[in-house]
This record gives sequence, C-alpha cells and structure tokens, in this order.
Amino acid sequence: MFLPDWAVLNAAIDWLAHGLWNLPWWQVVLYTLATTHVTIAAVTIFLHRTQAHRAMDLGPIPSHFFRFWLWLGTGMVTKEWVAIHRKHHAKCETADDPHSPQTRGIETVLWRGAELYRAEAKNKETMAKFGHGTPDDWIERNLYTRYSWQGVGVMLILDLALFGALGAAVWAVQMLWIPITAAGIINGIGHYWGYRNFEAPDASTNISPWGLIIGGEELHNNHHTYPTSAKFSVKPYEFDIGWVYIQAMQRIGWAKVKKVPPKLRLGAVKPVADEKTLEALIAHRYEVMAGYAREMRRVCKSEIELLKEKKADLSPLKAARRWLHRDDDRVPASARVQLERARAAHPVLDQMVTMREELRQMWLNTSQSREQLAADLQAWCRRAEESGIEALRQFSLRLRAANA
Repeated sequence: MFLPDWAVLNAAIDWLAHGLWNLPWWQVVLYTLATTHVTIAAVTIFLHRTQAHRAMDLGPIPSHFFRFWLWLGTGMVTKEWVAIHRKHHAKCETADDPHSPQTRGIETVLWRGAELYRAEAKNKETMAKFGHGTPDDWIERNLYTRYSWQGVGVMLILDLALFGALGAAVWAVQMLWIPITAAGIINGIGHYWGYRNFEAPDASTNISPWGLIIGGEELHNNHHTYPTSAKFSVKPYEFDIGWVYIQAMQRIGWAKVKKVPPKLRLGAVKPVADEKTLEALIAHRYEVMAGYAREMRRVCKSEIELLKEKKADLSPLKAARRWLHRDDDRVPASARVQLERARAAHPVLDQMVTMREELRQMWLNTSQSREQLAADLQAWCRRAEESGIEALRQFSLRLRAANA
C-alpha cells in the first residue's frame, strides 16, 4: 500500500523537523555535550594516557569501545595521534615541535591546530620513529586506519536519522570539539597562558585547576612535569575527571594504573645532607623547587609589606615577583631589567634567587661525581642555614629530612 504524495511529503517534513527522536532542544544539547565528553574521555584515557605514555593498561572492553568511538567521533588514527604527541614531548618548544605556540605563534596553533596535525600525520619519519607500539590488529588495518574518515560519515548519518536537519548541527559540534579543545586550546593556550605548579623544561601551563571540560587535560603543566603519570592532578584543590573514570574502571578490573605523580617523603632531619638526600633532590626536583618557590613568595610578600610601611615604591618588586622563582631561560627579556632592579634593592631575595640556581645545578651538572655533588649539597645546606634568612633555613631542614 502506497502513501499519497502529500503523506510522503508530510512524513519527510516531520522527519526533517524532528528525526526519529522528537526531543526538546535542551535534550539535544545534553546529547551533544554527552557525546563530545565521551570523545574527550576516549582521547585523554585511551590515546593520551594509555597509548602515548603507557601510564596505564586498559582492558579489551574499554580499549575496543574507545577505538570504535574515536573512529565515529573524530576519524583520527591511533598511530598518527600517538606519534605526533610523542614527538611534541621529545621536541617540545623547538622548531621540530609539531604544534608549539612558542615557535609557531599562538594564533597559528589556536586557529590552525588541526591543519598542523594533518600536516605532521603525513610525515613518514615521525610515524616510524614515534608511532611504535600502537594497535596493529586486523580491524585497525582494515577499518580504523584504512577507512578513517568513513567513521565520521557514519556518525553524520546517525545524527541525521536521530534529529533530522538539526542532526547536521549536532554533527558539526561533535567534529569541531577535538580540533578546538585539543588541537587549539591544549596545544595552544596550554603552552602560552595559565599557572605553573612546576618548572618543567618547557612553557607548559595549567589552564584551569578543574579538569572537567577537557577531561583533565587542562592540567597541562602537571602532565608535562610527570608525563608518564596516569593522574594529572597533584594539588589538593585540583580535579582531574579523567582520573575519576580511570579509578572507576580500575575498580571493576578494566584498567591497571602503572604510575602516578611521585610524592616526596619526609623523615627525621639528618645531621648532614648525604647521598640519599641527593637522590631525593634529583628524583623529586620539581616538587622540591615548587616548595622553594613557595618560600620565595612568602619572603616577597614580607618585603612588599615592609615597603608599604615605609611608603616606598612597590612597582619594581610587584613587577618582578612572578619571575623570581623561574628558571633564567624562562624569564622574558622584557622582564629582566625589572628583575635585576628588584634583586639589587632586596638582598634577601637576591640571595634566594642565587641559591636557587645553585641548587638547580645539582641535577644539571653531569660532569661531577656523585660524591662531589653530595658534598656540594652539604655545603649548600650549611650556607642556607647560616644565611640568617629563616625561609632558607627552614627549607634546608626540610631538604635534610627528604627521602628518595
């Protein structure tokens, strides 16, 4: 039995207007956000933490689900993504970094990050050198890699079937989500603007202490400091939703975490710093230097209060305080004059900056023997405790209590 032409037309119009799911607009928005969040979870848990950095193992059920979902939601090939990301870490902030805003400019990475990704994916040398150990089974070779973009076509068909014409908008958001959040925001803003917990040897920053929208990837400085950690949050006030999902999967046997951020253990204060203290310093150098930075900020705050009492000019110190605890090569040329002025006017801060650099050389100086470095550390602690600067004395005592 055939429907009259008008009935067919009405059915077509009804489908275009509502699709198979006749949902109100807010439920369509929730669906879109839910599916894009699944995509983010697949990227951060499967591609990033499991495949690129081997920080954890995933069971076959979540692994195959994430691979299938990424095929539908992004069209990205696992080997390509992993290789490009590993190269980013290996060549970070250099001309060979596939997407550093420090070398390519923030606007280029922010708005053309997906283009940079596609260009690097064609680099056979990158694929061969950095793409090892990724899935190479039958379905990867014959579907996910061979027909990578057909997956997003299937997603478009599903969205159109479910929501009618509105499905095209849903699909567009789904397809833009990773290029904007990962290729643009994380690769761009995450190496340009934000706060830093640690002096990692690059320009990485934490965009936000609450890793919700981008699955915990917002904590980018933490990740670059401890790249093989499955957990990105390190401070009590930070939240990594990707880690919440990993813990849930671990409880039901779907995941096994290999590494988390190391934690410095404190014991009794030793009479002198020894080789074990040196080991602890080197193994936990980022955490140790973060503690040193806190002491410098406290001293700087005290110096500012003294200047206020004297009604002296605060501007040089206020302008320089954000750079006092930074590695010298991370201080921009525009801030160097202000930093030198502040150090000249505040001998306590000047000494703390000088001794910070001396401490940093303990793990940078590869020409010295272990015994010599331990002796240098003993001398450093002695000078710190005899400096008359309480912040230095307290820091040295904590350092002598450190265990590897």
